[in-house]
Amino acid sequence: MSDPIEQGARAAAQRLAAPAYANLAHEVEVALHSRGTNRRPGQYTDPVALSGLIVSIATLAWTVYNDIRSRSSAAPAPTPDTVARRVRLELERADAPAPPLAPADRDHIIATTVEETLRAAPEPESDPL
Repeated sequence: MSDPIEQGARAAAQRLAAPAYANLAHEVEVALHSRGTNRRPGQYTDPVALSGLIVSIATLAWTVYNDIRSRSSAAPAPTPDTVARRVRLELERADAPAPPLAPADRDHIIATTVEETLRAAPEPESDPL
């Protein structure tokens, strides 16, 4: 089974890559590999901080999506906007360093990563009557 967090983070990195962040896809791979460990890169640069943020957003998006789905199996799947709004709130509450970004850039990164993570999510199984 594929991992929506990994797929979403990779797809978001591809969409968000720009000349200033030419190695973003590689940095996201490094961040994915380090996910779940206490290892941190020795030096934080903008691409490294951004890649870590993307992986964190993908992980949080998947957690939020599953949390909303588990509360009511009869309700439709949450929209990317709903998940992105919760992700923004959770990130604001988190006591984690984030790269310095303009609010519009941060919102764009969140929206893109949430969208790609949910796109990678397996289709929910329908419950036969």
